[in-house]
Amino acid sequence: MLKVDNINVYYDKIHAIKDVSFEVNAGEVVALIGANGAGKTTTLHTITGLIRPESGSISYTPEDGGILDLARVAPHKMVARGLAHVPEGRRIFLQMTVLENLEMGAFCKGKPAKEDLENVFGRFPRLEERKKQVAGTLSGGEQQMLAMGRALMSHPRLLMLDEPSMGLSPILVEQIFDIIAELHKSGTTILLVEQNAEMALQIADRAYVLESGRVVMEGSGAELAASEEIRKAYLGG
Repeated sequence: MLKVDNINVYYDKIHAIKDVSFEVNAGEVVALIGANGAGKTTTLHTITGLIRPESGSISYTPEDGGILDLARVAPHKMVARGLAHVPEGRRIFLQMTVLENLEMGAFCKGKPAKEDLENVFGRFPRLEERKKQVAGTLSGGEQQMLAMGRALMSHPRLLMLDEPSMGLSPILVEQIFDIIAELHKSGTTILLVEQNAEMALQIADRAYVLESGRVVMEGSGAELAASEEIRKAYLGG
């Protein structure tokens, strides 16, 4: 569904992303793991068009078939092509209600369907309880749920999550990852950028390890979780 091929990204003279390549197949959970500053978020921003690569290519297979060069798609048109990005830090509309935030998630599809809201509320009952509440007054975990729910309102074929566990308590982290696993089971393809390598590898079909802007290791989630090198570097083993 998604193929990233030898992309290079620079911030002025800083070579931030160095020949990064990976792919995401339909129905998979693919994780990008690595320490803070490894280039995970920059890679995701390059896929969604917020940053343009100096070289390399990013191709995506939309629902209507064919191969789409994402470099030719404006960032604001990505959602309509089936890609949804839940950014680091959530980026919800703080002054709007929970319901208004969810309705914004369906903006490219027109008026949100009742069944779409029911689906989101079914996955996130707490959001239904707080649907008239101003989003800025929610807890961190509730805001993360809202950011994910807003993305789901667009019916994404590929859901890209950037550090969904950041700043959350261990109990909430488990809840968020349970929801990600449920989305996977329901058929959603997921690209997960996550610093919490232990949780990410538990649910990932495959994973790539980024260090200093390079992919240094790849394999199944189970293979990487069992790797002595990975355990020492990221799992405290």
